[in-house]
Amino acid sequence: MSELLSNRLSRLSALRPVRPVETPRQGVSSDLPASAGLLEEMLGATTQQTAYGEHLLIRQWHSKPALPAVSRAALALLAPDAPREAADLEQWLFLDTETTGLAGGTGTYAFLVGLAWVDADGLQVEQLFMRDYSEERAVLTALAERMSERRVLVTFNGRCFDWPLLETRYRMTRRIAAQSPIAHLDLLHPARQLWRLKLGSVRLAELERGALGRLDWDRSGDIPGALIPQAYFEYLRGGVPGPLVQVLRHNRWDLRGLAALAARVLVLLSAPEEADGDALELYGLSRLLHRRGQTAPARRLYERALEAGLPAEADRAARRELAALAKRERDYDRATSLWAEILGGTRDGLDAYEQLAIYYEHHARAPQRAEELLGDALEALRCAWQEGSLEPARYRRMRARLQHRFERVSARAARSRRKLFDLNNGVPIGDAGKSKK
Repeated sequence: MSELLSNRLSRLSALRPVRPVETPRQGVSSDLPASAGLLEEMLGATTQQTAYGEHLLIRQWHSKPALPAVSRAALALLAPDAPREAADLEQWLFLDTETTGLAGGTGTYAFLVGLAWVDADGLQVEQLFMRDYSEERAVLTALAERMSERRVLVTFNGRCFDWPLLETRYRMTRRIAAQSPIAHLDLLHPARQLWRLKLGSVRLAELERGALGRLDWDRSGDIPGALIPQAYFEYLRGGVPGPLVQVLRHNRWDLRGLAALAARVLVLLSAPEEADGDALELYGLSRLLHRRGQTAPARRLYERALEAGLPAEADRAARRELAALAKRERDYDRATSLWAEILGGTRDGLDAYEQLAIYYEHHARAPQRAEELLGDALEALRCAWQEGSLEPARYRRMRARLQHRFERVSARAARSRRKLFDLNNGVPIGDAGKSKK
């Protein structure tokens, strides 16, 4: 039997009906995988009883990371649509799942549901584990109870993966209702804004190493995420439970990392202009504020990021975005100086040509200068195309737009030259001074 077929059969076995259990079972059922008892002993776990059977429960309390209070300013930047109750840290429930695959759909199971919440100035971690597919309803019941107690869900990419998967599993039971959160705070999106340019990857493990400072755990020896489904399938077939111990440790680290990420994000968003990060972090923070409509503090942070020294590509992008803010505030001196600094064949440089042309055409009333800039822009675009630095589709779009604007501005510039010619009584503008001698 192929490994793929075996995995599929393991998933199909979960579709067998499960009857509610009224009284706790004693010991480990013979229906469970052979190593279920050893796994329970290795984890120091307990068996939790629900109306739909049992599951394993593992609890650990950690003094770190500690979370700061949630200010209204931070909540408004983190989740503008969240209700005020979401600022109550006692309502926050961190969630991370380990599943039988990443494809989603009805054949994917969350065999481990990791939860964490603030407790006694520390972090209480609780893990709900399915020893067998038949324990899924017990896990979902326990999760629903926790979510009824804490109504603000905090995840990392959980809006797209963890929570939709769990909602699907609840619907599949046809008996257990999911407890919808009053707010869902997905930290993947602010993390991308803040640190993607700095780190490249915003995987949680990368954020721990590159953005969250010193942590009191070390992920050396962590199980790769791609091996987690296979570890569960091997356990179901009676394999040794050692790899699953690593999976639960990985899940616990993810929960603690998620809490540490939340703490860092809250500190930054509570007082963004007091941030003391490096240039790229300041730039990321300015972009987040910009997207949330906080233009005044965003502009000041853009300036700080530029002063701190950004890499060339980020520097151009920051100047373009800062120029757009200055233009919106009618600070044309600053906007034009920024555009002039980044002229060239890059995307930002071509945009700067166009923006300067718009300024000279509509505000400075100098269509001739706008015509010159657009001519330079078309030449820079042609060079960039020859160098292969622009995609064909983008080149065609930009050329069509710049050419259309160039033709319109050229016609306006020609009218302006004819008008000046007439005002000089038919003497060419360049010869006006000579005729007076």
